[in-house]
Amino acid sequence: MIVMINGAFGVGKTTIANELLKKLDNSMLYDPEEVGFMLRSIIPDPIKKQEAKSGDFQDLHLWRTLTVSVAEQLINTYKMNLIVPMTIRNPDYFIHIFNGFKQLDKDTHPFCLTASKDTIFQRLRERGEEEGNWCFQQTEKCLKAYEDYDFGEYIDTEHIEIPDIADRILSIIK
Repeated sequence: MIVMINGAFGVGKTTIANELLKKLDNSMLYDPEEVGFMLRSIIPDPIKKQEAKSGDFQDLHLWRTLTVSVAEQLINTYKMNLIVPMTIRNPDYFIHIFNGFKQLDKDTHPFCLTASKDTIFQRLRERGEEEGNWCFQQTEKCLKAYEDYDFGEYIDTEHIEIPDIADRILSIIK
């Protein structure tokens, strides 16, 4: 099984993913952001500037391809469920990764966590993010994309406790 947990930076994806990790047997956390960090450090600057003018490693075609390939290797090697937190706002990238995951495991479930901009900003501040950094800059773009496109099953995290969100996800996937 693959559980995709999408949403803006600061909405609670990693917190929910870690809660699910405790409750979903035979699971591991797979964060595609780590793939992006790797690519950012090894791809030469001229290529990054050409492919990812925005500075977002998700614009690198190799990121989308490797995100699915690494998931495949993890599943084949460790035979575990994947819990995958990520912030994807580009619907084409989401579809590419979702379809790739679905080919690996038909039991793939996409969720999109939401909250108000004010709540997200407060959570970003609480986790120590510097006001105005990349995470803050992406919030409105993410919220707009999540309104305009389908990113799976939406869960509003505004006034719900973490264990309750995890339980809701578990009730949907089982």
